[in-house]
Amino acid sequence: MDCEKPSIEHVAHVLSPLEPQDPLNEAEQARLRRKIDLRVTCVLGSLYLVSQIDKNNLGNANIAGMSTDLSLTGSRFSMVVLFMFITYIAFQPVAVILVRKMGARWFFTSIALLWGTTEMCLGFVRHWYDLIPLRLLLGAFEAGVFPGALYMMSCWYPRYNLQQRVSLFYFIGTIASAFTGILAYGVSQMDGLGSGPSWWSSISISSAPAPAGPPTGIAGWRWIFIMFGIITLVVALTCSIFVVDFPEVELERTTPSRWSVPFLSAREARFVVSQIQADRSDTYAEDFRVSQYLRHMGDSKVWAHAALFGLTTTTNYAVVYFLPIILRDGMGFSVAAAQCLVAPPYVLACLWMLLTGLSLLGFTKPTASRFAGAFLATAAGSANLPATLTWQANNVRGQWKRALTSALSVGAGGVGGIVGGTVFRTDDAPDYRPGIIATLLANGLMIVISLLLVLKYHLANKRAAGGGKLIESLEGFRYTL
Repeated sequence: MDCEKPSIEHVAHVLSPLEPQDPLNEAEQARLRRKIDLRVTCVLGSLYLVSQIDKNNLGNANIAGMSTDLSLTGSRFSMVVLFMFITYIAFQPVAVILVRKMGARWFFTSIALLWGTTEMCLGFVRHWYDLIPLRLLLGAFEAGVFPGALYMMSCWYPRYNLQQRVSLFYFIGTIASAFTGILAYGVSQMDGLGSGPSWWSSISISSAPAPAGPPTGIAGWRWIFIMFGIITLVVALTCSIFVVDFPEVELERTTPSRWSVPFLSAREARFVVSQIQADRSDTYAEDFRVSQYLRHMGDSKVWAHAALFGLTTTTNYAVVYFLPIILRDGMGFSVAAAQCLVAPPYVLACLWMLLTGLSLLGFTKPTASRFAGAFLATAAGSANLPATLTWQANNVRGQWKRALTSALSVGAGGVGGIVGGTVFRTDDAPDYRPGIIATLLANGLMIVISLLLVLKYHLANKRAAGGGKLIESLEGFRYTL
């Protein structure tokens, strides 16, 4: 059942005061767009970048010695990967509520400081099972950054301007995926630096002769977590100065905050709000009610878009967590090469050849063709994500409905993380055939769901244009195809 009851009851009384009395000319509008792109998309993209590094560097630490030092045998590594997504999924709907209630600056700064601290703590675990509670905390703290940022951007940009900004946001995060391996390899060369109890040292990858007496240096894989956690804390404190709030909140501010860099003039803020009102009439959030918030789950397209995102991330997370291991164990590259060769496939994220890539990766024998498949699979999966997220954000209206759809989509992405993090089993090396087949099936389902949504939206637009049922209870609103 589609739920299309109006979600904003009080829009009429705010429309007329928001008509720009002094409209911006084209040059002023271009400057305003650049300003918003920097302060909204790029700042949030920077936080997303460090969250990707902190969430995805487990595979790099694993091949840098963690698997041996912590005895990550059998399915233990997959279990550690999986547990993070339990809290990551569970906290999505709560996180998008908190970003509204707390304000963007406090919310994003707080969660970044918390997950950065948790990341550092991962470098000091003694047993493999100590990773599990920390990964649960990491999932809870990182749950808000992706859906919260997507929700924020959908509030700042009209629908037909959103695709480019989500792509830019995700591109910044993809840089993290591209270069995490190289950074991790560089940081792992700190192996042996520092001092501490003997169990902090590595028993697995050091090539230097063992010094006399008990080892006291810190293992390289531990430095990966420690240094990346420190980087996150620095980025969080820096971004806290530049994170802005929702456009209507910026409009209501008459004096600049002592803790913020000046952002928009009153004239610019009025223009932004008027643009959003003209596009979908949902700038202002209605009063929050749990029943109203959850009622939007009755809309079938909310779940369809969530499924699309979850199926897309199945491939993406599988690549993130297991590509370093496949490069090392499946293709025979050294640890150093496996860390660094993760980067080139992400650089090629402009191609759209997903099925070919997975087939090359899973069903051919030569290392060269399998590595080419890794390029194509990684690139296509990365390209799909911003398009999928923008499509869902563009086809709902109402602040809380867009918040919920963002949360459910990214939460479904967590389910994709669970699948992608478990389908590639150690026992299936070196071909990892079951994992390849699972990701191929996921992509086939994506095609089917996309075609069904296109048909649904086309028929709804045609019906509304002919004077039939309104879409999202707004005259003139049309689904984007």
